[in-house]
Order: sequence, then C-alpha cells, then structure tokens
Amino acid sequence: MKPEPLLHVTHLRAYLSSRHGVVKAVDDVSFEVGHGEAMGLVGESGSGKSVMSRAIMGLMPRRSDRTGSVLFKGRELIGLPRKEMSEIWGPQISMVFQDPGRSLNPVVPVERQLTEGMRRHLGLGRSEARGRALQLLREVGVSDPERRLRNYPHEMSGGMCQRVMIAAALACEPDLLIADEPTTALDVTIQRQILDLLRRVQRERNMSMILISHNLPLVAGRTDRTAVMYAGRLAETGSTRQVFESPRHRYTAALLAATPTITHERHSPFRLIPGTLPNPVKPPAGCRFAARCDHFHGPCHELGPDMTPVAAGHHVACADPVPAPAAVGARGGEHDGR
Repeated sequence: MKPEPLLHVTHLRAYLSSRHGVVKAVDDVSFEVGHGEAMGLVGESGSGKSVMSRAIMGLMPRRSDRTGSVLFKGRELIGLPRKEMSEIWGPQISMVFQDPGRSLNPVVPVERQLTEGMRRHLGLGRSEARGRALQLLREVGVSDPERRLRNYPHEMSGGMCQRVMIAAALACEPDLLIADEPTTALDVTIQRQILDLLRRVQRERNMSMILISHNLPLVAGRTDRTAVMYAGRLAETGSTRQVFESPRHRYTAALLAATPTITHERHSPFRLIPGTLPNPVKPPAGCRFAARCDHFHGPCHELGPDMTPVAAGHHVACADPVPAPAAVGARGGEHDGR
C-alpha cells in the first residue's frame, strides 16, 4: 500500500487582484511530495512558481483568492486561521526566500533572527538557543560563527546571508523546506555550494524539500522528481531523470533545448523559445503553450489537456507529446546537469 504523502496539493488556484483584472497566477495545480523526497519545480520567470509556494504557505497578499486543497500531514491548510498557521511556520514548514537582503531584518543581529523561532516553537532558553544557532551556522558552512552571530545582514556577503537564511529555515527542524530561487544574484560558484548544501542537509535530515528555480540544470542531480510549470499550470511531472533525459511535453523539450551546455558550439546560436508567456489575466482556453509551439493543431486550442501518464510515474499535459526515445529508468536524482 502506497504511504500517504507529506504534502498533497489538489486543484490549487491562487488568483491575485490587479488594476488590469484578476491574475490567474496558479490555475488548477495538483501534485504530491513524499516523506524525505526532494522535488524540483521549474519554469520560466512569471510561470507562477513563487505564487504557488506562497499559496502553500498561506502567505498570500490580502487582495487574493486561494481555493482547492493543500493537505499537509493530512491536515487541510486552506482556510486555517493565521494564528494556527503561525504554529506550522518554522517547526513543520519553512521557507528559504529569493532575496536574503530583503528577507533578513536589517536592524536585527543574526543571533536574534536565528534564535527567536527556536525559543518560541521549541521552548529553548537563551543559552541553549544560542548554542544551537552556532551549530546551525557551522552546519551550513559559515566561517567564524561566533562573530557572525553579532553581525547585521549588511555586514555580510550575499552568499553568507543566504547561508544564514538557510540556517534560520532549518532552525526548528521542519518536515518540509521550500527553497524559492535560493541562489538568485549569487555567482556560479556560490550557487553550486548553496544547492549542494541544501541537498546534503535534506538527505541527512530525511526532510522533504521543494526546490524552485527557473534554471533547469540547477535542479538536476539535486532532486528526486521534477515538475515543470508554465503559465500557472503544470506541464509535466516525473522523476528528474525522466524529465531531463526523456522530456515529453513540447515546452519541457524547448526549455532543455534552450539551456546552454558545456558541449554547445562556440559560434552557433541558442535555440530560443519564440514568443512570450500568455496574458495571465486572460489566458487562452486550450494549451497555454500552443501559441509558441511548432506542433500545435486543433485539439491544442480546445480545453487544456489533463495530466496523463506516458510512463510509470511520468505525466504530461500535452495533446501531441514528444515521441518517447529509448526507455529511461524511473529513479530520479541521478542526472547531473550542473
């Protein structure tokens, strides 16, 4: 019998009010995250990835509407009062935000930002919380942690601030960590260090993780499964190996073809995806990628296709999927696209 997933999202919709109308940022999305599983969520900027993470966390702006179901450990989170959600943030679900410079409080020292949650949720005393904060900073690779506890965010580099953010997210030992573009604005070397750190900590703690990125190679080798999102909907889901080695949705294939690789010929042009994302206020009725796809035909302009299986554990929402190449194994997380 298949175990119950840690997170079960069903028909999630997150609509935002704007001066141009209602933005359908997340429109009927369903997926699961198992216990101890790392899932990558990828897609172009503006596809709805960050809004979906905030809809799961219950951090939506006031002028918004969230419907569907978000079951976490069997408990429905949609409609849960903010006071009860505040008891879940930290010890059960935690988040690493895109920009640590904006997420860390600039007028509060690192020690207080790390220990507040532990003292509130875990009941630790000041000395015990401080000792655990030092341990966390060492765990995430922060040099001279004693000094860093006294620092303010502006006194540290972007990479160091990101490590502090990860330490704060891990402080209360959450069951699920959502990392939303955790390497934005960091150089390539620091990006790799941060992502490898997240994967190592996730495995050591047997913690579930959703790693969100617009950069496909960043999730390769660091996740077990991958979901591809486009214009507010999921286009493809499967093991990371399936999605990267045997993409079946036309959008996934186009994304991978447009991704620079080490074998790319120096003077040959990149295969860019023509066009832009559709208007989220008035999205097309059929497949939202149809206007940018070279293989669209009649059914693509009708009702959007449902997610259908194309292999074991591999689902795609496409009326004309990419033909299957040689069989690809079902286990994920082994393909290294770094």
